Amino acid sequence: MNKVQNASLVVTRILMPILFIVAGWGKMHAYSATAAYMASAGVPSFFLPLTILLEFGGGLAILFGFFTRTTALITAIFTILTALLFHVDFSVPVNQMMFMKNLSIAGGFLVLFASGPGAYSIDRLLKKNW
Repeated sequence: MNKVQNASLVVTRILMPILFIVAGWGKMHAYSATAAYMASAGVPSFFLPLTILLEFGGGLAILFGFFTRTTALITAIFTILTALLFHVDFSVPVNQMMFMKNLSIAGGFLVLFASGPGAYSIDRLLKKNW
């Protein structure tokens, strides 16, 4: 990879997980409300700790380029599932936008999965290609 590609991957790894880190943090601090929201969509609350782990922990992993490919793939799948579980009522206009946003984010994570984290990452320092 050249310098532009590596620099672009650093920027990608900064921008892509911001939403997830903030969302995971919010879920930790509004645990009961989030569990109730998930239950209202038919998602059992025992998935909440896994959701927080993926959003917050996975977001930090992407940010620092650690387990990048694996985390990016899991996050892409999670984001598509989230769109299908929470944003398919298109009679609510915001759901159309949220559904498309989730698909776009998943696409970005799939590109990160395919390309890897780049030179400036923990994965590169460890010489791992998870």
